[in-house]
Amino acid sequence: MAEPRDAFTSKVRWPLRLTWAGLIAERVAGAFWPFWSVAMICLALLMMGLHQTLAVELVWAVMIVAVLSLILSGWYGLWKFRWSRRAEAVARLDATMTGRPLQALGDAQAIGAGDAASEALWREHRKRMAARLDGARAVHPDLKLARRDPFALRYVALLGVAVGLMFGSLGRIGDVGDLGQGSQALAAGPAWEGWIEPPAYTGLPVLYLPDQAGADLSIPEGSDIILRFYGEVGRLTLAETVSGRIGEVPPASDPEQKFAVAKDGRIEINGPGGRAWNVVLLPDAAPGVAVAGPAETTYEGQMSLPFEATDDYGIVAGRAVIALDLDAVDRRYGLGLNPEKRPVIERDLPLPIAGSRAEFTESLIDNFSEHPWAHLPVVVTLEVSDEAGQSGVGEPVRMALPGRRFFDPLAAAVIEQRRDLLWNRDNAGRVARVLRAVSWEPEERLFLSEADYLQFRVILRRLETYASAGITKEQRDEIAQALWDLAVQMEDGDIDDARERMEQAQERLNEAMKRGASENEIAELMQELRDATQDYLRQLSRQAQQERDQNDEFDSAENQNFMQMDMNDLQRMMDRIQELMEQGRMAEAQQALEELQKLMENMRVTQGGEGQGSPGQQAMDNLAETLRDQQGLSDQAFRDLQEQFNPGANRGQSQGNQGRSGGEGQGQSHDGQGGRGDGAGDGGQPGERSLAERQRDLRDELNRQRGNLPGEGTEGGQAARDTLEQAERAMRGAEDALREDDLAGAIDKQAEAMDALREGIRNLGEAMAEAQREQQGGQGQAMGNAGSQQRDPLGRKPGSRGVLGGDDSLLQGEDVYRRARELLDEIRRRSGEGDRSQDELDYLRRLLERF
Repeated sequence: MAEPRDAFTSKVRWPLRLTWAGLIAERVAGAFWPFWSVAMICLALLMMGLHQTLAVELVWAVMIVAVLSLILSGWYGLWKFRWSRRAEAVARLDATMTGRPLQALGDAQAIGAGDAASEALWREHRKRMAARLDGARAVHPDLKLARRDPFALRYVALLGVAVGLMFGSLGRIGDVGDLGQGSQALAAGPAWEGWIEPPAYTGLPVLYLPDQAGADLSIPEGSDIILRFYGEVGRLTLAETVSGRIGEVPPASDPEQKFAVAKDGRIEINGPGGRAWNVVLLPDAAPGVAVAGPAETTYEGQMSLPFEATDDYGIVAGRAVIALDLDAVDRRYGLGLNPEKRPVIERDLPLPIAGSRAEFTESLIDNFSEHPWAHLPVVVTLEVSDEAGQSGVGEPVRMALPGRRFFDPLAAAVIEQRRDLLWNRDNAGRVARVLRAVSWEPEERLFLSEADYLQFRVILRRLETYASAGITKEQRDEIAQALWDLAVQMEDGDIDDARERMEQAQERLNEAMKRGASENEIAELMQELRDATQDYLRQLSRQAQQERDQNDEFDSAENQNFMQMDMNDLQRMMDRIQELMEQGRMAEAQQALEELQKLMENMRVTQGGEGQGSPGQQAMDNLAETLRDQQGLSDQAFRDLQEQFNPGANRGQSQGNQGRSGGEGQGQSHDGQGGRGDGAGDGGQPGERSLAERQRDLRDELNRQRGNLPGEGTEGGQAARDTLEQAERAMRGAEDALREDDLAGAIDKQAEAMDALREGIRNLGEAMAEAQREQQGGQGQAMGNAGSQQRDPLGRKPGSRGVLGGDDSLLQGEDVYRRARELLDEIRRRSGEGDRSQDELDYLRRLLERF
């Protein structure tokens, strides 16, 4: 068809050219895609070094197949390819426009020529067709080959080239030329390859030796070198000075060589294509470890010793060795004898669970309170090792082995004698004499509980018996454990006993002020009140700390009325009372004492968040009342036992007695006259009924409480029921012993019952705390709002859920737990610095007690 040249000048020239080029690209792609697919596959195989790993004959076979494939695919492409004519491009472009304007502009008028009207209409038609050329756009070529290549072989070839670029080398393509140097050379020509394998624990990758440019190599110590020689045996040989091998060494021409790098030296491959390297050994440094700070000790005696460890690749194990520093021991009293041989203390050092072990800081946490070396000079040595078997030993640290400290004088004395007994068994007689001297006619309030006194005397008699016949190791360990349990019991005491002693001291001081006692008596009673109050606060703090350990949070609602007081506040109040008494202003001093009593009565320690009227709290209160009644019965049985061996010994204690005789009450006599009922439910006087009957009533009351115990179906509730069942059996045994007038046996059974009752109360408290935590799962916001009413020892408001801080969160991000641990460690470190002021140290200790 004729082409309207004027229409192509500016409107259709470039769309037509691009359409024509796209049409040519379609035919090239459709004809030659097999050729370039084969070419890409061959290129990928060359970059991956296939010709270097296969036998020469197989390489030649593959090359022949590849060349034939290229020739056939190229011939196929030339045969299928047809050059595109310009008219085909015009037709394709014209087909995309409405009315085919290019074809219309090339047509001539066939009808109506010479007619003016027809010619005018024809010109208008051509004008409209020419205007449509303004929308001419190049036609996109159709390069889809899915119908021609249903298995996507072209993409497989492209993937091979990508893999070759990533994991291969373009330089390997040039090695193909070496194969053309004669058929004989190709068949028998030598070749080699090798690898450098660093030890697995280094984490370094395996290196391909032919790819290592340069003549110098830096290799980690212990790396293995693997070499393989191909072709005629003997054409390639190995010469190396890095392994240090002696004795039977394989021939240098062996096709496979393997050796470890042990020193600096040289590796040389002699023969056609051989290479040489100078090897520099990278030694594996020994690990190092050091103590990072002073050891910290909790109230319960748990030690935390920070340490730092480093290694170039990573620590795999570590241990701490603690040995007695005998030269630094003060060899006096019970330590004057030579100590019995004991093995050193060994503990595994904790290692990071995740992350790098090349450099880290951890803490060795353990409790050595019961060890014979507790508080004695020791030498702590830290050792670490790496995967290579190398060990590093830190600088020995001399310190006193941390352990629990006992502030009660009697408990501290018992622990000291226990230490002497464990130091050398020959101290048994001396320890028995010291303990007997301590317990001979003890002063008032030395033994806070008569049960403690009875247990003390039983241990003493047993120790004297063992010492007279020569104490054995087993007997020594038995006495040592009994002394430890007794000391802990006396040190921890009972918060009810501490409160009772404080109230007694307050009443005695109040009575002394009313009757106008002398200044010396007032001063003694005031000091007694100070000591009792301090002991009560210590017990209160210990109980609060234990509950915080068991329950992650305080009950916010009950803590709203918590008295923010410390020993300094109480000390100032008691100083004011003493000052008023010294000035003779007894009325004001008595009023101040009454205010102190009210403040102490208002102090609270949360009990897991149970409300006062909840069934769980009521059950715990009832069990606590039963425990007190059982303690009273045990005390009465003990006094009766004393009366049997020493009649009238306790008569002088009847007046003003503050103890219990089968129940709570004051002014009870030891002979059974006066007092209140035993709490068994009959309301009778203690003197009207026998101890066996009162023990039976108390056992019946415990059975009733056990039947109404909450927490059924939970682990803690079942544990509480089991321990209370043990208490019931012990009470039955005490009742039988009392009926047979076996007071000593009854006291033992009563002590067993009291232990089971305490354990049952603890299990019930755990069950209540667990139920509360489950209940609080959906009440987090309410708990946070209530907990925000608490304050720290400085009176500041904590944040949500009782966390100390302001209204804004101070700890944000994912590392809040690590930051909290660092803050706690810093508080502990500062609390151990003796050069700080007393006020600051008191504040730091209160923080530690709270958290």
